[in-house]
Amino acid sequence: MKMSTKSFPVLTHLIVPSPSPKPHLIPSTSSHFLSFPQNPLPFTANVHHHKPFKINPLLCSSSTNSSNNAPSDQSQSQSQSHSLTLTQQAIYDYLSELGISQEDCAFISSNSPKYAQMLNDSVQDLEEWKSWSSSSVSNKNDVGNGDGEESVLIGFKEKVVRMAKEKGDNGKVAFLESLGLSLSSAISIARYLSGEPLPPLIHKVKYMKEIFFSGSNTERTLGKNARRMMKHLSIPLDEDVQQTLAFFEKIEARRGGLDMLGSADASFRYLVESFPRLLLLSAESHVKPVVDFLEIVGVPKDCMGNVLLLFPPLIFWNIKAIRTKALAFEEIGAVDNDVGKMLLKYPWILSTSIQENYEEILSVFNEEKVPKLSVDRAIRSWPHLLGCSTSKLKLMLDQLGELGVENKKLGQVIAKSPQLLLRKPQEFRQVVSFLEDVGFDRENVGRILGRCPELFASNIERTLMKKIDFLIGIGISKDHLPRTIKKYPELLVSDVDRTLLPRIKYLMEMGLSKRDIAFMVRRFSPLLGYSIDEVFRPKLAFLLNTMEKSLQDVVAYPRYFSYSLEKKIKPRFWVLKGRNIECSLEEMLGKNDDEFATEFLLAPSAHSHQ
Repeated sequence: MKMSTKSFPVLTHLIVPSPSPKPHLIPSTSSHFLSFPQNPLPFTANVHHHKPFKINPLLCSSSTNSSNNAPSDQSQSQSQSHSLTLTQQAIYDYLSELGISQEDCAFISSNSPKYAQMLNDSVQDLEEWKSWSSSSVSNKNDVGNGDGEESVLIGFKEKVVRMAKEKGDNGKVAFLESLGLSLSSAISIARYLSGEPLPPLIHKVKYMKEIFFSGSNTERTLGKNARRMMKHLSIPLDEDVQQTLAFFEKIEARRGGLDMLGSADASFRYLVESFPRLLLLSAESHVKPVVDFLEIVGVPKDCMGNVLLLFPPLIFWNIKAIRTKALAFEEIGAVDNDVGKMLLKYPWILSTSIQENYEEILSVFNEEKVPKLSVDRAIRSWPHLLGCSTSKLKLMLDQLGELGVENKKLGQVIAKSPQLLLRKPQEFRQVVSFLEDVGFDRENVGRILGRCPELFASNIERTLMKKIDFLIGIGISKDHLPRTIKKYPELLVSDVDRTLLPRIKYLMEMGLSKRDIAFMVRRFSPLLGYSIDEVFRPKLAFLLNTMEKSLQDVVAYPRYFSYSLEKKIKPRFWVLKGRNIECSLEEMLGKNDDEFATEFLLAPSAHSHQ
């Protein structure tokens, strides 16, 4: 039977080892400027142990292979692995020709496996091999051993390089895949970036990553803020906010969700997929001026990602548009770094939807006759209010009005706790019912609201009920709870472990019993809000060492801790001591200046020692 003379593609599984000089090696590197999650394929290390390969002429026939000459599964797998190694080396060489640094060439070629597989398959699928024969690509610089073995090895890599050039993306697909993009997304975006040369594109990506992901932003904090922004948004959305939400959805769909927003490894690919135009921006003439302006209005450079990751479209705006929208907040008294602080909390304040809703929010408060200074302070403190629809806002204002909180009093409440306006009415009513169950009537609930509005934005089970149990645990009976809470409702929003327990522990260390402390708290509940170092320690030291009184004196009059040591306690004590007058703490401190003077300075005192 006459053998066919038709040439066939040289398949790598047909290659067998033969002694020969070492093939071209890719410089190894441990410094990767484009560090991303994929594990580099270990082709660099393996290359040093591969000997050059030659074609087995018995296997290059067009006749059907028999079972005797068919390669084993193991050898076929080894050959495929070796061909991919050569393909990655070829990608490295191709990128080097484009002017890419050794470090970046090594990283990109090691982290674009799908692109490498595509090139490898394309070369091996060629039916007409003669036009790409090794002799047509070898040159005078090739070093061989005289039998053509070395030129076959180099020829395969050259064919991969030639295939890469025919793809026409100039290395961008490999680069984009190395950033974490899927091959299909990389191909699509590479077409979008057809006019961008690869070297400046790599530089631009490094700069963007530094701006978006370096600094003090934390993944969990960003994710928490993103969820809060979405939760309180109840107005029609402009295109920029819609695109931002679509970006959030892509992050939320992966493991870790929005808590991974601040991680370049997790979210940069989605940032590029959602906003490919990002890679067309000029770093010097566009991005840097935007970043510089945000710094001017108060956004620290190391916190820039906290703003841009939560509102990426902002990076596309020109400075004039950003300045115009930022200046709009001068109306609420935003000066110096106030706009920057608001942006860090709620970057959407510059969006068209928020800016349009801003005027409507101001109109609602004006109708309710709330002082503008209070409204301004509330918005600066909690800009999320600007994403709330006026219809939803009015529902909460009605709830506050039912408790007698209106006009000026309403202004004081929202200035102190603006987030209360973003509560759901039913959640607010649940807190009201909880306080009524404790023993308060509607009028006193309204007073507590005016005194401590943040209490009404608290979780009943995790916060309020926990404090009630704590007070009962230290000896406050249920009958005494209303009186205790009424004097100091802040007790219900104080941290048990960091605020309440340390104070009780200190007083017990000073010699007071648990029963003494419970009695003191019943009489004067603000006691548990005072600083140990700034109030308890110096005032007890003066009481015990200078005034020579006992701890039982403060048990009888715990309000002693509420008076200024320098302005009231010491002056009155030295006056009394100079007149040789002995009296209780309540008699010494419980009177106003006129009463104190009348009793102890102007008239003979019955308290004087004879």
